[in-house]
Amino acid sequence: MSERTVLEIPATPTPRPEGTGNAYPLRVAAYCRVSTGGEEQLSSYKSQIEYYTTTIMENPGWQLAGVFADEGLTGTNTKNRKEFNRMIRMCERGKIDLILTKSVSRFSRNTLDCIKYVRKLKALGVGVIFEKENIRTLEDNDEMILTVMGSLAQAESESLSKNVRMGFHQSFKEGNVPFHDILGYRRGSDGTPEILPEEAEVVRRIFDRYLAGNSVGQIVKDLESDQIPTTKGGSKWSPATVRNILQNERYIGDALLQKSYIEDVLTKKSRKNTGQYPQYYVQNNHPAIIGREIFDKVQIEIARRGSMRRKIPSRTARTEQSKYSGKYALTEILVCGECGTPYRRVTWTHQGSKRIVWRCVNRLEHGKRYCKRSITLDEQALHETIRGAVNQVISKKLLLEALLDAANAAGVTELKDDLAVLMETDPPELTEYDDRFSRLLLRVIRTGENTLSIVFKDGTEVVGSV
Repeated sequence: MSERTVLEIPATPTPRPEGTGNAYPLRVAAYCRVSTGGEEQLSSYKSQIEYYTTTIMENPGWQLAGVFADEGLTGTNTKNRKEFNRMIRMCERGKIDLILTKSVSRFSRNTLDCIKYVRKLKALGVGVIFEKENIRTLEDNDEMILTVMGSLAQAESESLSKNVRMGFHQSFKEGNVPFHDILGYRRGSDGTPEILPEEAEVVRRIFDRYLAGNSVGQIVKDLESDQIPTTKGGSKWSPATVRNILQNERYIGDALLQKSYIEDVLTKKSRKNTGQYPQYYVQNNHPAIIGREIFDKVQIEIARRGSMRRKIPSRTARTEQSKYSGKYALTEILVCGECGTPYRRVTWTHQGSKRIVWRCVNRLEHGKRYCKRSITLDEQALHETIRGAVNQVISKKLLLEALLDAANAAGVTELKDDLAVLMETDPPELTEYDDRFSRLLLRVIRTGENTLSIVFKDGTEVVGSV
């Protein structure tokens, strides 16, 4: 048997700058990023693109696989960096062998993200060269250095964010109000808000309709049916947009500063400021579209409607109330004298015939368990009782004039015309029930044992039978 021998076959690697194991020539890409849209930063952005394009094209062992550049985006999160994510997808498809970038901070200011993507690319056989730090990720001994540099980049970003936040705090403290693009205003030549007449009319319309009793949903349908565009020119209005308009103090010429804050510099998650940081209220900062009195009335009405969704503070009332509905005026003012829960309009069907009644919500949902003695009200009888009570009160000319003033303030044109006709009759008298009068005149109606206690907004109380 011949003697066992071992022969060495020398390696003959093809010289290449990075990425052993990849096809030659190397498909090289570059990644660039600037964090702001300032003129100086944009100049740096263009210079980076030109530099890397030239560097790759001039190397005979490299083939340009693309220059990926994100402009005006933070490096603390990769979520919105479209070009960065596109580059990673190309690496996953085997289209890139090597990535060039200026520094660790250009690649990522989040230590975890930096290490995560470097490891992911390394597993794909894709190297990254960080020129400033002279780090080549396919060399095993460089990951610790990369971790340290990534941590420094993150710490620098956190420090910058803190400085920017302090700058904002000081600016707010001095009463400097940043301009926001909202319905009814545009940026004036001096940088302050300037009223746009056509849009301002839409804002006034929203406030008027809300005070007239319309729900937010009804206002949305009304705006869309009239094809009124949103702030951004869209045709679809959202309830949230209308609610924000109704509660935005900027429409009375004021501005509340620091309503929200960034909780985490890495995630950029915004939180509502509920006392974590001081707020500053700037009065009379710019021309108002809505009068303070109207605005205050709307805030009170918002709170009143919101209270209808809460549980009545009573040991006997167990039902969570439904949302406010502007369809029927009585939905918001007719309440059970037994448990304090609002009434709901219900259609009864018996042997093919239909009957409209109003019933206590507690009684509807729980039977007699929590509300034993609430009465069922026939809608026609209910309307007649209310009409009789209204006729007793509006015989006072002074109240009728006050009602006309209220209709004028709410901008309800049809009701104003009807009131004018009513004032000309002697004595003034409603010949049929009208939901609009109930909405403007009545504060609350409480049920009793076959009676209704009808309380008007001026404090007058009329008791009627049903």
